[in-house]
Amino acid sequence: MISAGDFRNGVTFEEDGQVLQVVEFQHVKPGKGAAFVRTKTKNVITGAVVEKSYNPTSKFPTAFIDRKDMQYSYSDGDIYYFMDTETYEMTPIAASDLPDSFKFVKEEMICKVLSYKGNVFGLEPPTFVTLKVTKTDPGFAGNTATNATKPATLETGAEINVPLFIDEGELINIDTRTGEYMSRAK
Repeated sequence: MISAGDFRNGVTFEEDGQVLQVVEFQHVKPGKGAAFVRTKTKNVITGAVVEKSYNPTSKFPTAFIDRKDMQYSYSDGDIYYFMDTETYEMTPIAASDLPDSFKFVKEEMICKVLSYKGNVFGLEPPTFVTLKVTKTDPGFAGNTATNATKPATLETGAEINVPLFIDEGELINIDTRTGEYMSRAK
């Protein structure tokens, strides 16, 4: 059990059958009246964000989210299969449960599969990935002072903006959280 007075960013707990994660919290002690904890919580299953205040002595059961490293194997229509690298068991995940950043994941990449009490509800791709540029306009040197970019298609089919000097066939590093070009791969 965890009390509302012990809330910190990232803490997960159960309330009314929902699994919530604290995104922001603030302990408030007004000049008059009782203290309370103002929070912004995210439902880890649905992704809904709610602001709510709690009495600091309120207690909630702690929710343990299982984050397991699994290898992306293949897709079959709208179902994506991930393999446990220890037991070689395949776990299917529906396309609707995958985040937008999954477009940067290619086969055989290791991702974190999120589950609660055995029910898979989401996935965390690697934070940084290295992918090959498969299609972009020809690059040219010299025009770097303006910070100009051009569209590029990656080997996973995702499209991002890259600097003008990037050519087809180059390997680049991408931050999957923002979907932005980071640097050339070495």
